[in-house]
Amino acid sequence: MPTIDYRQIRPYGDTLDDGIIQLSFTLPVPFGEEAQEAARRWALQSGFWDPKVVVALDLGEGFTFFVLYACSTVCIDFTSIEVPKLSHERLEKSEIDLLIRTLLGRKLVIVGACIESDAHTVGIDAIMNMKGYNGHKGLESYHEIDAINLGSQVSCEELLTKAHEVLADAILISQVVTQKSLHLQNLTRMVELLELEGLRDRFLLVAGGPRINYELAKELGYDAGFGPGTYAEDVASFVLDRVLARCVK
Repeated sequence: MPTIDYRQIRPYGDTLDDGIIQLSFTLPVPFGEEAQEAARRWALQSGFWDPKVVVALDLGEGFTFFVLYACSTVCIDFTSIEVPKLSHERLEKSEIDLLIRTLLGRKLVIVGACIESDAHTVGIDAIMNMKGYNGHKGLESYHEIDAINLGSQVSCEELLTKAHEVLADAILISQVVTQKSLHLQNLTRMVELLELEGLRDRFLLVAGGPRINYELAKELGYDAGFGPGTYAEDVASFVLDRVLARCVK
């Protein structure tokens, strides 16, 4: 096993430290040899060297898709990286139900939705629906959680009204559509509404989606953010941990 210097990390392709990467992208140019040369030149001018176009597909209407191999000389100091992370303990479904029953003494109430124009329910359904996702049951299957899934295209106002009505502990927001940073606009609008109503501290606010992580969610004013690979128990563990912490205070 070769010794790796974590202060100088480069991409790995055929051999360690060769800097080889694979790129895929689309250019608004008609398919042909000129298009392939345009892709190669773009890679060169972007700082990559020895670029090779291995796939070029005609997308029609003057667009071409490329897969390209190239090399990079850029190194990263892996030892200097610090990523903010959630500090709570991840519990299993049975443990969460037991702690809610014994420590909280009432059901944990969670309201979720995919807000504004986003019509994709795959994210919120994976966390909240009874069936869940990939063998991990959703919040509706928890005996001690009252999970209310409002579905998609729910306005921020409607979501907040429902959270008030059911005395929710947490509001979950899923954002799948990310074109033109629409997810950032929608997520920001929810925070602004809560702050305008003086209710930001009333609810735990959790965001989820393919472009969401903990650091981004905190920057937007959320209590936490969960990205791909998240299951119901991840979210439930966090919400329970913070709700119990509030009870202690």
